[in-house]
Amino acid sequence: MRYGYWTPVFGGWLRNVPDEGMDATWGYTRDLTRNAERWGYDLTLIAELNLNDIKGIDQPALDAWSTAAALAAVTETIELMVAVRPNFHHPALFAKAAANIDRIAGGRLALNVVSSWWADEARQYGLQFDQHDDRYARTSEWLRVVNGLWTEERFSFAGDFYQTEAAICAPKPAKRPTVYAGGESEKAKAMIAAQCDAYVMHGDPAAAIAPKIADMRARRAAAGGTPMQYGMAAYAIVRDSEAEAKRELERITTVAELPVGYANFDQWLSGTQLERELKLQEYAVSNRGLRPNLVGTPEQLRERIAEYEAAGLDLLLLQMSPQAEEMERFAAQVMGTA
Repeated sequence: MRYGYWTPVFGGWLRNVPDEGMDATWGYTRDLTRNAERWGYDLTLIAELNLNDIKGIDQPALDAWSTAAALAAVTETIELMVAVRPNFHHPALFAKAAANIDRIAGGRLALNVVSSWWADEARQYGLQFDQHDDRYARTSEWLRVVNGLWTEERFSFAGDFYQTEAAICAPKPAKRPTVYAGGESEKAKAMIAAQCDAYVMHGDPAAAIAPKIADMRARRAAAGGTPMQYGMAAYAIVRDSEAEAKRELERITTVAELPVGYANFDQWLSGTQLERELKLQEYAVSNRGLRPNLVGTPEQLRERIAEYEAAGLDLLLLQMSPQAEEMERFAAQVMGTA
């Protein structure tokens, strides 16, 4: 299993705990990422939203790509998996900038391609917001342009969304960045199986993850591609006793009243095609992070992680709070690396 974590670009991950002791600042992010390398983490996912989806839209949110460029220069081993939303980035210009960041990082850049869901955010910034299926059509063209510029000396393209004419991208990336993407609709799965390298999922029990991986493996084989990687989001709580872990779980999931960002959650829910119903309690932790039940003693977590490995999962994308303290604990007690 590879272990990744979400960079706390929003100043935490708990929507109903105002202060988690990890401000959305460059200093905290830099120190955390350097320590994560030392503790043995393989990857960090840097989410991209211009508005703060966790603490409320008026709160600070770090920009993903300038943060990634800075981290590329001050780290050595960790993979930088940076979210990118096609309607926010012209693909030809993006390919040029991302190739340079990958050079700075020595070939450690990866993409998490996200077909945007937040209509209000796009409207505030004056950007195009497509309906669900059109979002994946745009993403498909966007990926073709980016990949073309990364692999060909000159690249021309004429599509419904994008056009290039003998465009040049030099220097190329040090190596072609891995392209991760997620989605649960038919359009999303078809696009990912045909054009991406890795499929990332919201949190679910291993029994629900196994058939999803089997389905994507079959789709990938039908598309004629090489085997994909599979990742999943999860929130982790590790304690010396099960009772301690359950007390912490109760603390972070107690919702006394609707938090300030609930309207954003409601909009996301209406703009996606999820296969399973979300509950209000789960709003406390994003990306269905509590469904994997990585809550308990080190032995319990290692057993559950082994079940995911048996299901075909390659990567865990972890959220914790407060992040630095909990990540070091998890690395020492579960990963055995810190």
